Amino acid sequence: MSENSLAIRKFSDLANPTRFLALADRLLPWLAGLTALFFVVGLWLSITTEGDYQQGETVRIMYVHVPAAWLSMMCYSVMALAALGTLVWRHPLADVSSRAAAPIGACFTFLALVTGSLWGKPMWGTWWVWDARLTSVFVLFLMYLGLMALNRAIDDPARSSKVSAILVLVGFVNIPIIKFSVEWWNTLHQPASVMRLDGPTIDPEFLWPLIVMAIAFTLLFFTLHVAAMRNEILRRRVTALRRLAARAAGRGARTQ
Repeated sequence: MSENSLAIRKFSDLANPTRFLALADRLLPWLAGLTALFFVVGLWLSITTEGDYQQGETVRIMYVHVPAAWLSMMCYSVMALAALGTLVWRHPLADVSSRAAAPIGACFTFLALVTGSLWGKPMWGTWWVWDARLTSVFVLFLMYLGLMALNRAIDDPARSSKVSAILVLVGFVNIPIIKFSVEWWNTLHQPASVMRLDGPTIDPEFLWPLIVMAIAFTLLFFTLHVAAMRNEILRRRVTALRRLAARAAGRGARTQ
């Protein structure tokens, strides 16, 4: 068997919820441990570094705000990939992944908005401005809430997964708007200073704590996502068993 065939087979095996649950049980302790380790190191670096000569101690908000903003977009990108898995590849766990990611993405987006306001007040003199970056991130937060409400409003799982996947893909247009808003429009946000073709422009003293905190937040996302997918699978199994019990009880009542 070729390596490509073996990789495809392993990916297909994860479509089995039982096998995914077994994998999740093995992964979660390691993910949680790595998350805690990187947070300890990242927080220590964030606290021990000196403040910025212009922003002072408020620059430390960056170590939470920037990773939260990155994760808010990455989480929606994961949901978009899951939406393709639902509509194109019909992967059984794609809708599970999308549903599990929505509340996590909403929390990261809310954290980015709150920390951005806390950072913006001393820097800009105001808690909020309706510029392109802030407005598009706020729209992303509303999209997360709308998708969560939609998933709860439609009882039919098949119809709910299809409608949700379509809306996720339509809403993905907001991600490049968030990313390139500072280049396309005149905003208060500074241009990208880390992910640049010509290399980061941020001082290494601030860059390394930011990178460690970004890794910590990313590991936190994957830990929460895997745990939420496991809980969603178990919830669906419980719901299916309750429906079967209700049908059996209904049939028994009719035969009496």
